[in-house]
Amino acid sequence: MTFLQWRRFTFFDKEVVKRPGTEVEFTGLQEVDITVSTSGHGSIIFGDTEGSVHMLSRDLDLISFRAYELRVTQLYQLKQHNIIVSIGNDETGLNPLIKVWNVDKLDKSGNPTVTRITRALPGHNRPSPVTALTVSESLNLMAVGFLDGSIMLYRGDVMKDRHSKPQLISQEKAMVTGLAFRHSQYNTTLFVSTEDATMSFIVTSKGVKKTVLDLHGCTIGCAVLSDSSQDHQFVVGRSDALYFYQHGERGSCFVFEGNKNRLMWFRNYLLVVTKDNKAIPRGIGGDGTGKVMDMVTVYDITNKFIAYSAPVPEVLSVVVEWGSLYILGGDRKLYLLREKDTQTKLETLFKKNLYVMAINLAKSQHYDNDGLIDIFTQYGDHLYGKGDHDGAIQQYIRTIGSLEPSYVIRKFLDAQRIHNLTAYLQALHKQGLANEDHTTLLLNCYTKLKDNGKLEEFIMTEDREVNFDVETAIKVCRQAGYFKHALYLSEKHKRHDWYLKIQLEDIRDFQKALSHISGLQFDEAMENMKKYGKTLMSQEPLKTTELLKLLCTDYKPKDEPLVDSSTLQGGMPPRVQRAPAEDFIHIFVNNSSKLGEFLEHMIKAQPDSCPQLIYNTYLELCLNEMTHGEEGTSHRKDLERRAMDLLQTTGEDRYDIDLALVLCQKHNFSKGILYLYEKAKLYQQILHYHMDNDKYDNILDVCKRYGSQDPNLWVQALSYFATKEKDCKPYIVDVLSQIDRHNLLPPLLVIQTLAHNSTATLAVIKDYIVRRLQQENDHITEDERLIEQYREETKTKRAEIEEMKSSAKIFQVSKCSVCSHPLELPSVHFLCQHSYHQSCFESYADNDQECPACLPENRKVLDIIKAQEQNKDLDEEFHRQLENAQDGFSVVADYFGRGVFNKVILEDKFPSREATPAVPHVQPLPTQVPPVVQQLRRPSPAPDQHSSPSSSIKKTPTSSARNSPHSSGRSTPHDWSMAPTPPKAGSPAGSHASSYGGSDQASYGGSGQTPFVPTTGGRRTPSSIPAVQGTRQTSSPRKSPAATPSQPSPVRAFPPARSEPTNPFGEDMAGDVKGGTGGPGKVPDEDSLNPFLQEGGQSGSPPNPFDEPAEPYNPFDEGVNDDDEDKNNPFLNS
Repeated sequence: MTFLQWRRFTFFDKEVVKRPGTEVEFTGLQEVDITVSTSGHGSIIFGDTEGSVHMLSRDLDLISFRAYELRVTQLYQLKQHNIIVSIGNDETGLNPLIKVWNVDKLDKSGNPTVTRITRALPGHNRPSPVTALTVSESLNLMAVGFLDGSIMLYRGDVMKDRHSKPQLISQEKAMVTGLAFRHSQYNTTLFVSTEDATMSFIVTSKGVKKTVLDLHGCTIGCAVLSDSSQDHQFVVGRSDALYFYQHGERGSCFVFEGNKNRLMWFRNYLLVVTKDNKAIPRGIGGDGTGKVMDMVTVYDITNKFIAYSAPVPEVLSVVVEWGSLYILGGDRKLYLLREKDTQTKLETLFKKNLYVMAINLAKSQHYDNDGLIDIFTQYGDHLYGKGDHDGAIQQYIRTIGSLEPSYVIRKFLDAQRIHNLTAYLQALHKQGLANEDHTTLLLNCYTKLKDNGKLEEFIMTEDREVNFDVETAIKVCRQAGYFKHALYLSEKHKRHDWYLKIQLEDIRDFQKALSHISGLQFDEAMENMKKYGKTLMSQEPLKTTELLKLLCTDYKPKDEPLVDSSTLQGGMPPRVQRAPAEDFIHIFVNNSSKLGEFLEHMIKAQPDSCPQLIYNTYLELCLNEMTHGEEGTSHRKDLERRAMDLLQTTGEDRYDIDLALVLCQKHNFSKGILYLYEKAKLYQQILHYHMDNDKYDNILDVCKRYGSQDPNLWVQALSYFATKEKDCKPYIVDVLSQIDRHNLLPPLLVIQTLAHNSTATLAVIKDYIVRRLQQENDHITEDERLIEQYREETKTKRAEIEEMKSSAKIFQVSKCSVCSHPLELPSVHFLCQHSYHQSCFESYADNDQECPACLPENRKVLDIIKAQEQNKDLDEEFHRQLENAQDGFSVVADYFGRGVFNKVILEDKFPSREATPAVPHVQPLPTQVPPVVQQLRRPSPAPDQHSSPSSSIKKTPTSSARNSPHSSGRSTPHDWSMAPTPPKAGSPAGSHASSYGGSDQASYGGSGQTPFVPTTGGRRTPSSIPAVQGTRQTSSPRKSPAATPSQPSPVRAFPPARSEPTNPFGEDMAGDVKGGTGGPGKVPDEDSLNPFLQEGGQSGSPPNPFDEPAEPYNPFDEGVNDDDEDKNNPFLNS
């Protein structure tokens, strides 16, 4: 390719190097006669004719040192090491010296240190000037070319003389003009150029292999090694062209005529210095003479354009350093060629519409992707504006991924440009960046163009990945009528829903649709059958039913083997997959025969796991067909049999009994109705069913069969026959006999029921009335006997109560009721004739006021009373029972017996002994009287007057005459005495206590003691009333010879000494007690505490605790003489 066709640009700016921060030009090299130059490691190095080496830094500081005595002929600066290799002469007529300088290591004078000095000897050892030098960056190879054509290769460490021996690798006929090492992964190549040849040497450890690349060479300085952009090719400039050489062969060639003086590679540019035939005229130069000018041209080999071209006065040296080109002119000025930035170069190209060149330039400059996209877009817009739609779409395709596709699509929506749009959309899909709209648009383009080949190529891709939205493609193909393509996509990509839609709605191939469903997995097959089952049933009922049977029992896809491979290998068999049959009933809405077949199959196949809906639907189906069938036909009988089998043979929870009953009633299936009534135990409904049909014998059969479970059936039968005017006497007699046997109705109701029937004469019910009257007489006789018995028992109880009130109670129990051991003091006695050791009583008693033996029975009585108290206010319950009862009198009598109509006062809360304040006189009576405690008299310290109340059980020793009044007369709260009268004046304390065995006495008298008051504690029986506890008194114990633990003397409870019961809590007991320390006090009202007080008593006068309590109404009380009492007595009123 000739350079004349390349476009020229000015992508470099030339300027004279100036001192940093000033406008003064750099003139440090004005007096230096430069012979050679090099660069590469942060400095520019020059050699002169006087043997000095000059190092120019970036700040333009020039450092010089003397390297040789005569002249510096060659310099080489390594790029990766701060090492300089120089060749020069110290003596005339001798071979030059090779010196290696370590710039990082300085000597005392501040000059680089020489690490190696050796002679540059050619192969024949005759003196010859050095014309070329190159050093490997690995510091293990160095090549030297001589004027006589010798090429010497130095192996080993370049820095040291040791073990480094030169090797003559070639002896050429012409002068060596250029050397360069090219390193690759596998070997090292040495490119060599002479005046008449170009060759390469492969250098290995075993030797050197020579290859002649060309029989034409070049002059000194016209050979250079390119960079990686050109794969490190060896470039040789000759007068006719520029030649590129690779390893073992010649590369490309660029025709460019003219004598080349110098070549230099900079980045991806090749700088060529040629002679300019136009010299500067005289008078323009500084000395008035004309100057020789060289033409400096920078070629972009990659992008094929000239980046810069300008004349420079006689170029002496060209170096590359610090990212720029430096040219030393013959006027000793240092020129800088600075490359413009990429954006500036691109803008220049855009102005000239050179988009292809701009794209290549951006790529070579490693422009970012966004920048390239902008160039592609601008280029595409430029081509689109010129009408080159094909070229524009190619550029737009390169923007896919960054440029919005809609920007391009809008430009090509015209029908005439549909081909370009198709190409863009195809590229969009190939890169996987298309959405549903793009796929739709592309398929529409194919269908509009009728390009079936492209459509099939796009859709039917078996060996490549799908790069479009499958569902959208199916949808577009279906809309365009390409059902084959849509089915292919649906089946290949397992879009079963679309496949079935196309088969059923478009192609209407129902058999293929069924076949496709049968090959699906269980879940997919079930869902599709729910969706399309109704359509398939209407067209292919037989195959659809068979598929549903399989799906609801034990489904396996048709393509799978019957036995799983894991099962054959000994593994667990796969789980049976069954669809719920009730989900498919709606499919058979228009095909009842297949529905019956399906339901019957499911009931037989899964009798234990079918839901209720299956049985209910099957029953309804059978009854419906039976209703529409002809009477007496075999088919109808078969349906009746199947319906009854379903009702009778299945379990109770298989079908809904209520729904089945409704269905049977709706279809008038009498057998099913009666069976379900019987199964649900609706006996009255069975009776009413026969009544509605006037089946007398069946009515009696129902009453006889179920009358034992529901006696009310006989009553309803009697009412039914009573309403019939036909002669039903035999039936009425049978019914009355059962009513009489089970006592189901009062005679009066029977008579009132039959009074409206003209056929029911007196003769019909004569025997019944006689039997009932006789039974009533027997009941009256029995009730009179019981009344008399209850009266006698009431008298006996009252006599016992009176005896307890008026007579002393003698305790003669000799053994403890708990441990059965003989009684020992201290002991506790109860009026119920139970006695205990004090220790036994404390261990077993739950309450210190009640006998442990009688406590359970007493609690039962109290619970009954409480229950009656709670129930007597249940008015609604009473009225409900009264309304529903056949015999209301018995309900009223039951409530009378439970005391609902009596006013019962129950006090079940006892005052706490600790909570009662201590008073010096008589304390209020508790509802339950504490027991009598019998104990030996022991000396004890006199209690403090302000001490707390004593414990619940008091141990009372008898006080002696020696005790002080303060100790013997003190009374504590809730301490009770058995003696009814206070002691006489002057008598010692305890003189009225009963004695049992000499001086050992249980104290029942004494000063400050309260009389014994028996109480029942609400409803307690008199036999369980405990004795009353005495008052604690302090005295010295006196032994009694008569009272022994084995034979305790009887303890006597004395009645009051007066002829009539008086209230010991009255005013006469309110004064001071002899020997006591308390003052006068009033007794609180005991109306709410004493259960023996009568109702309606006046609270103004203190009640007598020994008076008889007001008892609830007792119909057996013998003291009742009023006529109204007989009316209220249920046992006398009958």
